[in-house]
Amino acid sequence: MGDYTPDSDRILAEARRVRDDNRSGGRHRLQHSIGRGSAELKAKHYAKKLVQMALGVVAVLVAAGVAGAILNGIGFWGVMLTLLAIGVVVGAVSMNKVKTPRRADINKGDVKTMVGRTELWLEAQRPALPPPAVKVVDGIGVQLDALGVQLEGLDQNTPQAVEVRKLVGEHLPEMVDSYRKVPQHLRSEKRADGKTPDEQLTDSLAKISKEIDGITRNLAEGNLDALSVRGRFLEYKYGDPASPVDGPVDSTVEGRD
Repeated sequence: MGDYTPDSDRILAEARRVRDDNRSGGRHRLQHSIGRGSAELKAKHYAKKLVQMALGVVAVLVAAGVAGAILNGIGFWGVMLTLLAIGVVVGAVSMNKVKTPRRADINKGDVKTMVGRTELWLEAQRPALPPPAVKVVDGIGVQLDALGVQLEGLDQNTPQAVEVRKLVGEHLPEMVDSYRKVPQHLRSEKRADGKTPDEQLTDSLAKISKEIDGITRNLAEGNLDALSVRGRFLEYKYGDPASPVDGPVDSTVEGRD
């Protein structure tokens, strides 16, 4: 009788993977936004689609009204054709899906918009990534949201902005692209360093995640310093709000009690 241990181990490992995936929300999570930046870009796209639908329906109804005025009514078949035209307009606009940014377009525009485009691009790559890397990507989405807040109003020529553009707009997409070029059957094979491409990708993404966190903290330090200076100024000018009010009590106020 043959040895079925390797197959049993593989089946058990796959079962555990499916169990863990279901516990974490299942594969449908891949369709969700990984961050606020990508969610906002998709919301703008959907809002634009609704406007296009509304304009298309109004145009059909106006055309039907004009035809009815000229022909003294459009009759049953005219109504059917109008409904069909409305259905065609709605269907055509509905098929207009959110376009995934091209690699070459990710790093264009201001750095805050670039962060949102990176989130949207990463969402489209998740189905091709191993589960551990997907978890890191989800975490990076949250980090990019926090980074985007710090980038609000930041001069595009500052060292921080340049560093973010290189890390998020260049290194991160290049790393994912390099992994996707590795043939599927080779992604789980160990290389000379003892790691598989799956593990190498996950480790590299974790390093980028750490770098993003560091940049965000550095940018936040400037805001925290400004907040601290402002707090000391207010305390000097108005006193400590936590301390009791100094000075005599208004006797007229006491007399009212």
